[in-house]
Amino acid sequence: MDRVLKVRNLSKRYSKGCPVCYLKTGPDFDSNICPDCGSVVAAHDVSFDLYAGEILGIMGESGSGKSTAVKCLYFDQEPTGGTATFYDQGEAFKLFELNKAEQRRLVNQRFGMVYQNPHQGLNFEISAGGNIAERLLMSDVDNYDRIRQRAVSLLTRTEVLPERMDEMPKNFSGGMQQRVQIAKSLATNPPLLFLDEVTTGLDLSVQAAILDLILEIQQQSHTAMIVVTHDLGVIRLLADRTLVMKYGRVIETGLTDQILEDPQHAYTQRLVASAL
Repeated sequence: MDRVLKVRNLSKRYSKGCPVCYLKTGPDFDSNICPDCGSVVAAHDVSFDLYAGEILGIMGESGSGKSTAVKCLYFDQEPTGGTATFYDQGEAFKLFELNKAEQRRLVNQRFGMVYQNPHQGLNFEISAGGNIAERLLMSDVDNYDRIRQRAVSLLTRTEVLPERMDEMPKNFSGGMQQRVQIAKSLATNPPLLFLDEVTTGLDLSVQAAILDLILEIQQQSHTAMIVVTHDLGVIRLLADRTLVMKYGRVIETGLTDQILEDPQHAYTQRLVASAL
């Protein structure tokens, strides 16, 4: 399998920090707040590989650092330390060494992101089709008919009626907004897709439909995905491999079936037991 992403020792600390920030925080201290200087260690020493067509789950409770790690990789936040390399079409991009223009090119053309809150991923001032067109235009597709056809194709694929293409996202339900956000993220056929708590707050039936859609996309497009969630059911359904995080640290990693059937860390054991 071709490697898509290599992450090593990714760290994100809020505030200036001090020499003991990383020594006095984490699961052993039941806190990610440094007792000496008050800095928040949101993530520390996060390492993993992601391969083409694979879905990697990052699981943990609120404040575990799972979303922070993904936001650093998507350039929403700047990491404090570590490296990340994105492999694409024979090139290796060292993500944290890229300038802003290079970062924008990857975000607009080679990455996709679906946020928990559709307001972060969609422009609510323009139509559903306009959101897809906006992404295509940033990727140098400027033929009106081609853009329109692509928007219809993507909305149909994500089960949004094409006749609603010219409606504003505010007129859609939460589940439909997520579908439009997924359609927008897929506009450029990105090899890497980030999904951050995409089913949180949705009705169970809508959650199931969104998860089925994600699996279908992964199987059809062979897109590598990172799924961030606190929901064990989402991990069970989607993820090939899983990282479990607590207080900014990865405490367990392995094949999803292995982690769910035979969790090694006491925290993972409690998570799995609570979901039974």
